[in-house]
Amino acid sequence: MILEGRRAVADFLNASSPDTIVSGESATSLFFNLSYAIGKELNGNQNAVITNYEHYSNLSPWLELERRGLVSEVRFTDISKEDGTLVLDELDSLIDDKTRIVTVSAASNVLGTKTPLPNIIRRANDAGAYSIVDAVHHIAHGPMDVDSLDCDFLVFSGYKFFSAHGSFMYGRQELLEELKPYKVKPAPEHPPHNWELGTRDQAKFAAIKGVIEHHEWLAKQIGSNIEDETTQGSGRVSSLKKAMSAVEDYERSISKIMLTGFSDTPGLNQMPHVQVYGLTDPNRLADRDPTFSFKVKGFANNEVVERLWTEHDIAVRAEDFYSKVHEVYNDPTLVRASFVQY
Repeated sequence: MILEGRRAVADFLNASSPDTIVSGESATSLFFNLSYAIGKELNGNQNAVITNYEHYSNLSPWLELERRGLVSEVRFTDISKEDGTLVLDELDSLIDDKTRIVTVSAASNVLGTKTPLPNIIRRANDAGAYSIVDAVHHIAHGPMDVDSLDCDFLVFSGYKFFSAHGSFMYGRQELLEELKPYKVKPAPEHPPHNWELGTRDQAKFAAIKGVIEHHEWLAKQIGSNIEDETTQGSGRVSSLKKAMSAVEDYERSISKIMLTGFSDTPGLNQMPHVQVYGLTDPNRLADRDPTFSFKVKGFANNEVVERLWTEHDIAVRAEDFYSKVHEVYNDPTLVRASFVQY
């Protein structure tokens, strides 16, 4: 079951081998183990580049390297307060010949903003830096292809993708071999097992296998209606890309309704008393996931959460969502509504 689960995840991510798939207890644990292993390769004169909308699971591990003197600084790519997108022009000055780590979210878990991954990963690889993707928030919203992205590592959590708790990391085969993570002496010396702490939970692998099989089924229901450059391939890999492309298209239609309204119900853009954080342009739905954070003027965030639930059966949350984005906007909590395929 463990091997079958690894194979399923490898196919979902279009990874070359199940041996490139590492399981963990959480995305946070995988990022800390990865930062520990990479930290052994650093000399203290190098830097790391990250975005200002990261979840702290992909922030604290790299700040810890700075605290320990293993990197000279952690540099942050700014985001535009107007639309929540990255200020990409800064990357040319942030990524230099001393950059050793570039780690970014595939999408912000607060703003919904998608990161232009191919652009950033290419710059990281050109600089000789480790390219790392936090796909935790985005994993349920669209195709993820590590071969096409050419990233070194990619991490996601099972429970964010309709599965059980636990997490998975893709790692480039040669880097999984070269880097030295936390490991007890008798444990295997080669990946993926040398990256995994303790006995593996078979139920976690069974759960993720079931989720991926569901998306294979979804692809069969869709048939040939979805066909573009993201769905090219053969067998299960192609089917899964078709399924996730269909999910992406469906969720864009939900995002459009959320922003522009439906029938007699106004969207967020038609509500002057609502402040939306992030992209609100209905012509740029391809640049965001269906995650919307907002505040309602005249109401405390917790009151908005309670009234949406008690009066309309709409479940939203209000908190900081472990994201650095709140420091950018100087706003400690926001109300967040997130949509998925069901």
